[in-house]
Amino acid sequence: MSEILKEYDDSQKKSKKAYSFLVFLKYLGVSFCVVMLGMYVGNIMFGKRSLDVMLGLQHQKERLKNDVEYLKKQNARLLKEYFELKELEPEPTKK
Repeated sequence: MSEILKEYDDSQKKSKKAYSFLVFLKYLGVSFCVVMLGMYVGNIMFGKRSLDVMLGLQHQKERLKNDVEYLKKQNARLLKEYFELKELEPEPTKK
């Protein structure tokens, strides 16, 4: 009977070692995936390309603001000229 128990003990030790090695591999794989995902997301949010895009958009925004101001002034000048010309034209005669 002691031989059977001894054999049973040996088989459990082997299976525990194999089980703990598999668990270690799983944790290692999951940790690697989490680290790689974190690096990917960090690169997307804070990487060089994102900074370049943000700076370009800020420059474009400032340029568009300047264009809007210029066009408003030009529109006001043209409206003034239009209304001055409108007053100088004779009224159409109704028949």
